[in-house]
Amino acid sequence: MMVNGFQIEPGAELAGVDLSNTDLTNASLKDANLEGANLAGANLAGVTLFRANMSGANLAGANMAGAMSAVANLSGADLTGANMSGALLFRADLQNAILVGANLSAANMSGAWLYYTDLRNANLSGTDLSVAHLQNANLSRANMSGTDLFCANLTDAELTEANMTGVNLKGATMPDGTINA
Repeated sequence: MMVNGFQIEPGAELAGVDLSNTDLTNASLKDANLEGANLAGANLAGVTLFRANMSGANLAGANMAGAMSAVANLSGADLTGANMSGALLFRADLQNAILVGANLSAANMSGAWLYYTDLRNANLSGTDLSVAHLQNANLSRANMSGTDLFCANLTDAELTEANMTGVNLKGATMPDGTINA
């Protein structure tokens, strides 16, 4: 698939490219290198990003609803206001990522790495964050209603004004280091 003069395919080398506002619906970017790429406002609905490197990418306002990005590297990525509802982010690396106001409702983020991630005002309702690593994450004013945090690590996480209605905290390590029974 050729988009904006770039060959879009599994394993593609797209580091630093500008694909802002591009429609990549259902594309396969498995093993692709999109490090530092500009995908702001892009439509990535249903895209396959298994093991893709998107570290430092600009995905602000991108539509990633239903995207499959298990074991993807999104560390340091800007996902401000992105729609990632229903996305598969199993064991994804989102350390130091910016997800302010992002929609992650009903996403599968089991085992994800979210150290120092900014999730202020994010919608995490119904999200699977079981066994996720949320140390030092900022979840202030996040909607976490119905979120599964089974055995998640929330050590030093900021939960000020977060909606925790119906959250499963069984076995979770709380911000103060205690383990919830």
